[in-house]
Amino acid sequence: MFSNIDTLYAQIFALVGGYFLGSIPFGLLLAKLAGQGDIRNIGSGNIGATNVLRTGRKDLALITLVLDAGKAGIAAFIFLKLFGFIPSLLAGGAALLGHCYPVWLKFKGGKGVATYFGVLFATAWPIALIACATWLLSAAVTRMSSLSALLATLAAPIAAYFMGKSEIAILTAILSLVIFIRHKENIGRILAGTESRIGNKTRAGNKK
Repeated sequence: MFSNIDTLYAQIFALVGGYFLGSIPFGLLLAKLAGQGDIRNIGSGNIGATNVLRTGRKDLALITLVLDAGKAGIAAFIFLKLFGFIPSLLAGGAALLGHCYPVWLKFKGGKGVATYFGVLFATAWPIALIACATWLLSAAVTRMSSLSALLATLAAPIAAYFMGKSEIAILTAILSLVIFIRHKENIGRILAGTESRIGNKTRAGNKK
């Protein structure tokens, strides 16, 4: 049984460890290793899988997607085994913050959607499935990946609340706010009716 001070240290360790694991810029590293250059100089300039896809390398984008989701899932899993459920949530949440605001890249990272789903699948997979279903339904109707992601991140805390998962509801609500902040430009384009749609090709120099 942990004492209060041990619990505090575990939570601090989870936040720090999760952040630094999440801050690994897999998209940037993979693109450079594959000879695609610096992905911060193309498309949206962020380091996530969507921007890696704009290099034309679907394989790199898929690997980036898996790794960006996996780093949050791994962070949550490690701290679940070491210290328990609450540190696991903190580690997963911190991993998303690390991905969106990596210290190595002057706090300019990805938009966090894949990492968000990684946290969900590691800590509350039934809620993750609800969020995925929301994304798929929205994508089929609107053909807008960004809008679908935003709706999915709204569905998660609502589902968690009605399922009686208060800790998950609080975590996902906070992380959803981060996702919305990271998508503020997309939200502007959605409202203006100019957001790109799934299947439409975007030129490398277009900041989408």
